[in-house]
Amino acid sequence: MHFSIPDTKEYTENGSSYIGYNIHINGVYHCTVRYKQLHNLHEQLKRKCGSSNLPQFPPKKFLPLTTSQLYDRRAQLEKYVQAIGQESRIITSNILNSFLRNAQQESEGSVTEQTTMDIYLMNGYQIQIHLLTTDQTNTVLKKVCEQINLPPEYIDYFALFCIRRNENGDITIVRKLEDFESPYISQKLYENSKHSDVQRIYLRKMCWDPEYDLELMCHPVSLNLLYVQTVSDVERGWIICTKSVLAQLADLQSRGAKKQYLELARTLKYYGYMQFGYAISDYPQPDTRVIIAIGKRELSMRLPSATECNTREGCFKVTRMRCWRITTVRKNDTNDCDPEPQLELSFEYLLSKDKLRWINISSPHAIFMSTCLQSVVDELLLKKNGLSGGVGDSSGATKQFNNIDAKNHSWTYMKRDGSISLIDLNSSVDAPENVENTPRSSQQWSEPFSIKKLQEKFSNSALSRFMSGNNQFIENDAFEDIGDEDL
Repeated sequence: MHFSIPDTKEYTENGSSYIGYNIHINGVYHCTVRYKQLHNLHEQLKRKCGSSNLPQFPPKKFLPLTTSQLYDRRAQLEKYVQAIGQESRIITSNILNSFLRNAQQESEGSVTEQTTMDIYLMNGYQIQIHLLTTDQTNTVLKKVCEQINLPPEYIDYFALFCIRRNENGDITIVRKLEDFESPYISQKLYENSKHSDVQRIYLRKMCWDPEYDLELMCHPVSLNLLYVQTVSDVERGWIICTKSVLAQLADLQSRGAKKQYLELARTLKYYGYMQFGYAISDYPQPDTRVIIAIGKRELSMRLPSATECNTREGCFKVTRMRCWRITTVRKNDTNDCDPEPQLELSFEYLLSKDKLRWINISSPHAIFMSTCLQSVVDELLLKKNGLSGGVGDSSGATKQFNNIDAKNHSWTYMKRDGSISLIDLNSSVDAPENVENTPRSSQQWSEPFSIKKLQEKFSNSALSRFMSGNNQFIENDAFEDIGDEDL
């Protein structure tokens, strides 16, 4: 998960002033909190999981902060939240998720009340649900699925997404809604931001392995959801079809043969992929304009061409990505508050038997690409451990990790004014099977070269260069699954 604190805001209440730190999560503003609120969170996390498992929290200052000290504290707090954002046991804990939900509600001054909200399918069909304004994402998702009579066992195969429709009619999948936010509040935040385009919340499939579709196609509701999404993707050109195949799909659609339509679509390139549009890459050469898509355990990079038959494509398997990072690239290196910083996704890829190379992709959707890569890896590892189901929750594996607060049903949330609220976690605690310590199957390589040795070779030099600054660095556990015979 990508955390940042790009700026601060000064508040004055009851004659006294304080500094609020604006927290952005996965590239989107989420909440504003005070130093003492984050410190209170740190103390509670420390009691739950031990101080040795947490990064050092920025020390208190007993005198008013100077401008330079304020800048340093913002940077230190940013590094702190980025560090806990890389720890799966913390990021999936109810304590952190409850803190983020309450902080969003307090930042927007939201009160809990009954309301209605529209959730959309990819064909524009509206699903109106009744909810509380502060309901979190998984609660809203369940209500949507109940409204359309989707069986509970299929809910985790789907997720809620923010999708933006531009003035020219094109749509962009902006991000997946996370469990630490309220969809109603997030929607209102966007509506109040005075954007000229329209952003709505849609229901889409959130699993990467096409084999899961075979089960979903056995139930009429999930079959229809897949069908509606696939027809939309075909119409938008996100799934590549020849003219003859397009004619076959049109015939099946006219006859209402949904299952046959999906069976044919599943054989096509980019079925089930997440599309990100145009980006700039340094591969195969610098400043190359490419089209990015992620799906089926790979990142696809297409070089656009005037004719589809001449389109060149490079596919990068997630199991050969040793790690990846998100970097903020600013146009003006001396201005840390550059209003238009560029985001860059970089991954270290095993190009050949003994060659690792960093590949860089500059895109406003770099953070969403990173979360999708993590979701693909999560699903891959879950399947390897013999588990099934979608990865629609915040990390892709929330229900498979042992929550550090599973046995503690309450905690306190400190508000900006210093008052304390007792938060009951009973309603949200899920105590599933812990597979974090499940032993992985291992292989012994008999040949002189091995991926494990190559990984160790690069660990000190590569990791140390990129762990500082604003980089969000993620090591890929699935990389260990590559054997020499796979190269």
